[in-house]
Formats: sequence, C-alpha cells, structure tokens
Amino acid sequence: MPEPAKVEPRTPAPAAAATPEPTATPKPADATASAPAARPRRRQARGERRIAQLLQAAASVFCSCGYTAASTNAIAREASVSPGTLYQFFPNKEAIAVELGERLMHEMREAHGQAFTPANLALPLDQMLDAVLDPMIQFNCENPVFFALMHGSDVPGRIAEEHDALHASLLSRVEELLAHYLPDMPAAERSRMADMTFALFKAGLDLVLAHEGAERDAYIAELKQVMFRYLDPVVGKAVLTMPPSG
Repeated sequence: MPEPAKVEPRTPAPAAAATPEPTATPKPADATASAPAARPRRRQARGERRIAQLLQAAASVFCSCGYTAASTNAIAREASVSPGTLYQFFPNKEAIAVELGERLMHEMREAHGQAFTPANLALPLDQMLDAVLDPMIQFNCENPVFFALMHGSDVPGRIAEEHDALHASLLSRVEELLAHYLPDMPAAERSRMADMTFALFKAGLDLVLAHEGAERDAYIAELKQVMFRYLDPVVGKAVLTMPPSG
C-alpha cells in the first residue's frame, strides 16, 4: 500500500497589527455652551435681593419690638414672604441677626474711617467735632436697628463680641486723637478723658435717636456743644499752640 502523503504544518501568518481607534477630535465649543452658566448668576442675583429684603424686614422688626420678642414668622410677614422662603436663606432668627449685625459693623467701621482722618486733626476744635461726629451720627440715624440690636439684652454672643471689639476700637481712636493734641498728658489721665468723651457721645446719641426732624437737629447741635465745652479748655488750647502742619 502506498504511504500516505505527509502534510507539512502551515506556519501561521503573523497577526495583523491592531489598528488604533481613531482619536475623536474635540469639537469647538458651541457659542451657546456658555448660556447655561448665566442661570446660576441670575439665581445668585435673585438670592442676594431676597436676602437684602429679609434683612431689611428684620431690621424693621428688631426696631419695633426688639431682638428678644422678634420671631422668624414676624420677619417673614414684614418681608411679604412665607416662612418657608425665609428658611431657604436663614435657619433661624439668630442667623438673621448675625448677618445683619456683620453688615452693620462693616458700615460702621467705614463711618469711623471717614471720621478719624489726619486731615480732620488739623481743623479747629469746633470744625473737627463736626467732621468726626457727623458721619457717626448720620450712620446711627440711618440705621436705628444698629442701636437696637447692639444693646439688646439677648443678642447672640457673636454680635456682642463684635460690638465689644468695635467699642474698644472706637475708644482707642479717641485716645489717639487726644494724644495728638495732648502728647504730654499722662496715659491714665488721657484714658479717663477718652472714656468720658465717649460716654458723653453715647448719652447724647440716645437723645438724638429719640427725636426726629427739627428736634433731632437741635439735639445734635446740643451734643456738639456739650462735647466742645468739655474738650475746649484742654484740647482747644493745645490746638492754638500747635505749629501749622506741613
């Protein structure tokens, strides 16, 4: 019998190299892609307006009935919104008071900056009192809630702490002002004089805020007279003997 033919094993053909997937070319940004980004900004602007509305309502409520007696429901009614809307922005009355207090503190510090400037120190005493007192009196008259909130019996501790720091800062500025005119006065005596000056201002401010219109103007003039008469015997003489600046 003939032998079967031998079948030579085939050498497998080399595997074809894998063809890489084509990389997608990023498409240029569509001009309308930025449109959705405007929506959060609009929502944020609406949110800021709502917060301002709620803070204004809170200021009115705090002035009319005090912080302790105020409630979130009363603030919502004053703002003409539902309590649910209020809670979207503030969890409770304390959070509202803290936000309002911080904004007022910032504005009050700006008023201090307008009052205690080097240029004002070169003025005669009566004009210097006008320049220093007017911004501070104006701020308190335009923001009566500042006095009501800062002197409440049950205000949040954070507000009380910031108010104490603001008080200390203002008292320090008064001492610096006196030191400018009275550099040789003993520190303890100058500190007492600053305390008395500040106490006179706060007492007079109570009367100013308790009146309106022409009566308020009269009490402002009276407050300035009281402070002038207290400071003039010492500071007034120092101003007259100081060399001109520049």
